[in-house]
Amino acid sequence: MNILEKIAEKTRERVEEEKRKVPLDVLKEKIGERKGKELEQTFLKALRSEGMSYICEVKKASPSKGLIAPDFPYVEIAKEYEAAGAAAISCLTEPFYFQGADRYLEEITQAVQIPVLRKDFTIDAYMVYQAKALGASAILLICAILDNHELRYYRELCEALGMDALVEAHDEQEVERALQTGAKIVGVNNRDLRTFQVDVKNSIRLRSLAPREIVFVSESGIRTAQDIEKLYENQVDAVLIGETLMRSPDKEAALRELNGGKALRRTMKKCYKEE
Repeated sequence: MNILEKIAEKTRERVEEEKRKVPLDVLKEKIGERKGKELEQTFLKALRSEGMSYICEVKKASPSKGLIAPDFPYVEIAKEYEAAGAAAISCLTEPFYFQGADRYLEEITQAVQIPVLRKDFTIDAYMVYQAKALGASAILLICAILDNHELRYYRELCEALGMDALVEAHDEQEVERALQTGAKIVGVNNRDLRTFQVDVKNSIRLRSLAPREIVFVSESGIRTAQDIEKLYENQVDAVLIGETLMRSPDKEAALRELNGGKALRRTMKKCYKEE
C-alpha cells in the first residue's frame, strides 16, 4: 500500500473503535445541542473574498516532514491566523500520521469566529457527523480514497448538516470526478499523496478544468509571494498553507509577506451572488 492507502486503512480501524466509544446517536444529540451556535459566514462564503483567500493550517506533524511544531499552542496559533485576516482555518485531527486530535478542532472552533475545516481522511459517514459535533464548518473529501457514490453521499450529508465540503483532487480524472459528484469547492493538492512529490504548477494546470463559479483551492507546497501571485493570475481563489506558516515564529508577518506585503482582506467578491 502507498502512504495514502495506509492512512485510510488506519482511519477505518480508528473509526470503528470510535463508534464503539461514542455511538452515532450520541453524536446526533451533541449536534442538536449546537443548534443556533453556527457561524453566520460559511466556509464557502469565506473563500469568496476579495483577492486571494487564505486557509491557514494548524498542524503538528506530517508523514513527509515529521514533527513540524514541537511547541504546539494550537488555540493560540488559530487566534493568530484569525487576527492576521485568514479566511478560514484548517485543523488536522488525524492522530497517527499527523499527530492531530479531535480536541484541537473542538477547542479551536470555540475560540475563533471564522470557519474551521476538519482536515482528516473521511472514509465513513460517522466522521461527517463527528465533524459537525466538534464544531467544524467544513470537511475534507479526498477523491483518491473515495468512489463517486461516497463523494456525493458524504458531500450531500455534510451540506444537510450545514457544512461545506472541500473535495480534493490531484489529477485531471479526479477533478472531473469531483465536478461530476457536485463539488462546489475543488481543492487541488500539489502534493501527490501516493508519493509525496510536490509541484505547485499542478493547480495552474488543472484550473481550466473547473468552471469559474467553482471555488478553486490550491493546496501544499506554497511558500512564496511569487507562488501566490502566479496562482491568483490563473484564477485560483484560495490557498491552503500549513508548513510554511507553522514554521514561522511570526505568522501575521509571514502571511503579509505571502500576500505581497499587503494585509489580508475578507470582503465579499462582487462577482459572486450571496448563497
